[in-house]
Amino acid sequence: MAISVDTVYKTVLLILNKEQRGYMTPDEFNKIGSQVQREIFEAYFEDLNQQLRIPQSDVEYSDRVAITDEKIAEFKTENDQTVAEKTIGGTNPFTTPSELYRLGSITYEPNTATYKEMQRVGRAEIYNIRKAPLTAPTINYPIYLYEDNKALVYPNTIVDPAHVKMQYVKKPTDVNWAYTTGSLGQLVYDSANSTDFELHNSERTEVVLKVLLYQGVVIRDPQIVQVAASRVQQEEVNEKS
Repeated sequence: MAISVDTVYKTVLLILNKEQRGYMTPDEFNKIGSQVQREIFEAYFEDLNQQLRIPQSDVEYSDRVAITDEKIAEFKTENDQTVAEKTIGGTNPFTTPSELYRLGSITYEPNTATYKEMQRVGRAEIYNIRKAPLTAPTINYPIYLYEDNKALVYPNTIVDPAHVKMQYVKKPTDVNWAYTTGSLGQLVYDSANSTDFELHNSERTEVVLKVLLYQGVVIRDPQIVQVAASRVQQEEVNEKS
């Protein structure tokens, strides 16, 4: 479930106004909000690695590996040839979708009844795998080399991107608080043209705090920076301790 960009922006404005710390324009908010979302998103993967090294609780809803993976799940998807940012290009090697952040797996699906997961191999392995009759890739056992945002698939008879599916974690879309101008010159929220935060709803508090932290830097208010930084640090400690 996404986090409402309108709710976050109005919360930030309310706090700034209450503390008489100035104003944050929609353009400032959109840029800072997008940066905050990227920071939180990219931290998920390091958090997951850290939690995998720690024994987890057997209590339902308390497994932190599962909780972190649930947050990443908001961004898990696969390519769709009808959507520009999800499109696979080329005829082999295949270019990855423009929204891709981390590649998960690739499957070969020439028809609705056939599903073959490709094995990922390194460049050092390609030669030995291809030259040995017993390990040479086939339609039933395809392999791929992933380099420079391209997937080189073997056997090279696989050339139709419509038959190739990439499962991946996508990049978060930049947030946007869109608005129209009212009769009195006021800014009126335009939900139809706005883009919400794609983060898990549990991140709402951290989003607000981090936006305030950056805004404190923008308006050079050390008190906002200090308070927001302290709250963000405490949130992170609580999550990981």
